[in-house]
Amino acid sequence: MSDLKRTPLFPEYEKQGGKTIDFGGWDLPVQFSGIKKEHEATRTKAGLFDVSHMGEISVKGPKSLEFLQYLLTNDASKLVPTRAQYTIMCYEDGGTVDDLIVYMLEEDNYLLVVNAANTEKDYEWLIQNNQYPDEQVSITNVSEQYVQLALQGPNAEKILQKITDTDLSEIKFFRFKDDVRFSTITHQAIVSRTGYTGEDGFEIYIDQSDGGKLWNLILDAGKDDGIEPIGLGARDTLRFEANLALYGQELSKDITPVEAGLSFAVKTNKAVDFIGKNVLKEQIENGSSRKLAGIEMIDKGIPRHGYSVMKDGEEIGFVTSGTQSPTLNKNVGLVIIDSKFAKEGTELEIQVRKRTLKAIVVKTPFYKRSK
Repeated sequence: MSDLKRTPLFPEYEKQGGKTIDFGGWDLPVQFSGIKKEHEATRTKAGLFDVSHMGEISVKGPKSLEFLQYLLTNDASKLVPTRAQYTIMCYEDGGTVDDLIVYMLEEDNYLLVVNAANTEKDYEWLIQNNQYPDEQVSITNVSEQYVQLALQGPNAEKILQKITDTDLSEIKFFRFKDDVRFSTITHQAIVSRTGYTGEDGFEIYIDQSDGGKLWNLILDAGKDDGIEPIGLGARDTLRFEANLALYGQELSKDITPVEAGLSFAVKTNKAVDFIGKNVLKEQIENGSSRKLAGIEMIDKGIPRHGYSVMKDGEEIGFVTSGTQSPTLNKNVGLVIIDSKFAKEGTELEIQVRKRTLKAIVVKTPFYKRSK
């Protein structure tokens, strides 16, 4: 008997030819038809992802906004019901606890969607830093209640519209509706125009009992529009090309959001203090000593996570992510390096085992969809 956790959609993977792996304690599909094929399908048509391993944490109560303002780097006071916000939790030294999306469901009622491997840690961090009594701020891990699906790609809206009367064109980027009904599905769903691929699309949260039904309903609705089920392999290459941070690689307890190029989600001018503010404010105002940059390999080789980055024989940083980009057909990577070497056009070396290979700093994101 496997000790790995499984989402409610696990029985559907085999029907679609999914090959599963251990991903942070979860038994999840790495691919169905092949990583490159799935990557291309999402870029050109539509891809359906099971991301039910992600964590959901409810924060409710009359002091919930004040609490979130103290815990989160972005300005949660800008939220209104039906609006979502990308944000980050930090330690006092500016290192990253996690990056997440917060949904304001209604006044004094928020849903935090966090990275799967960090769910328990994030929940404990929230509990530990809650200075309010339960009746003022109530924090609940509700992850087991939800299935989360992501439908991404240029045909995403067309496909999803076939199975709902809700006008999906009204849901703008980082907006959502929480009362969406799908044909033959019992429960209402939260549908947000968000994603982790660089493409247009939706993330859908629904009661776990309806997960398998909705998965099959969407695949059936999209069969004439090129939909493919997508695994973790293509999910990673898609997010990487779009320069979307992955916790444990571009972000960690040792990497601040400013170093990772995420200053847009750090509001040091908001009216209240938040954990890590002093360090992040210093980095924004005076520049961080290191920063995230994109590289393209000049010599043949793929820059892998953890490889050392060198300049004139001295180590100046490390690779956070790297691959052969399926869209560009080039070997590219993201690196955290000494800021003075992060200028576009700078030549660097990547230590690939016993070889030192040339690379050059390039502009990111590597891929940006045309509107």
